[in-house]
Amino acid sequence: MQLSELFILQFMMFAEMAVGWLMCRTGILQPKDRTVFSKAVINVFLPCSIVNSFLTRPDTNVMKDFLVVLLVSCAIQLFCSVLAAVLYQRSPADQKPVLQYATVCSNAGFLGNAVAEGVYGELGLLYGQIYLIPLRIVMWTAGISYFEGQSDWRTKIRKIITHPCIIAVVLGIVLMLTGIPIPAALTRTMTSLGRCSTPLIMLFLGMVLAETGVKGMVTRDTLRFALLRLIIIPAAVLLFCCLFHVDSFITGLSVLLAAMPAGSTNEATIDSIMLDEGVIRKFYSFLKHIQSPKANAFAEYAKASEDLLSKNIMERGAGFRI
Repeated sequence: MQLSELFILQFMMFAEMAVGWLMCRTGILQPKDRTVFSKAVINVFLPCSIVNSFLTRPDTNVMKDFLVVLLVSCAIQLFCSVLAAVLYQRSPADQKPVLQYATVCSNAGFLGNAVAEGVYGELGLLYGQIYLIPLRIVMWTAGISYFEGQSDWRTKIRKIITHPCIIAVVLGIVLMLTGIPIPAALTRTMTSLGRCSTPLIMLFLGMVLAETGVKGMVTRDTLRFALLRLIIIPAAVLLFCCLFHVDSFITGLSVLLAAMPAGSTNEATIDSIMLDEGVIRKFYSFLKHIQSPKANAFAEYAKASEDLLSKNIMERGAGFRI
């Protein structure tokens, strides 16, 4: 991509984010409305975009590239998991699980899709879905265990295999390998829906920013974590890929996705799945501790989660877990 096109892409994304911010600040939308955006993107628009990116003829080189991307992604997740286990030993109990989760789970699966497609086109989105498989597995296993401890492995597996994006990847690979013809009307529908992903993601982020603001966001803790998430981890990925002579396209994509921040993924996760009350309260305590404006927003999630948990326990018994 030429430098001028990259600047245009950046302007477009920031402009779409600004629209989301403006719609919230002017009262057209409420911050809570972003839940609809995240659910629509994760369950409909992004899966359509993913499936559509796989509608190409299978190629031996492409399958080899998939394997390389998968191995690089696994190495990144292993590296991040080690960092999460080592770096936060002295962190307060209410901060530690949040920092660990944010270290192993970037928002590559949310904002990263929009950026990868914008920079590398449909090929970037296609390869990006292979990259995201290990991340999504870690998110639903190690990521959630930071808050819940050791939970039922069947539940974790069910969450992984029923994730809309994982289903879309599997379906896309099957369609690509089998060459099953898809009616033009259906492919055009998926293409049209898939194109909604990036604008909605940026609107979502703008709505988050409108609620939280920027005051109080820049602290020593956030700067230290930003250094790790945005500079140290991508630099380590670049060094790893160079040492092993990974293809330049795969290297660029891996570094790009590894450089995604953590905030919006965690926000989307909280909006799209309801973790148990303890998880929400740990987020709330941490955000309150660093005097983040998000603390007040999470107080509402804590209350909603408590009510939902109580309701499900009454309906399904004391052994119920979300």
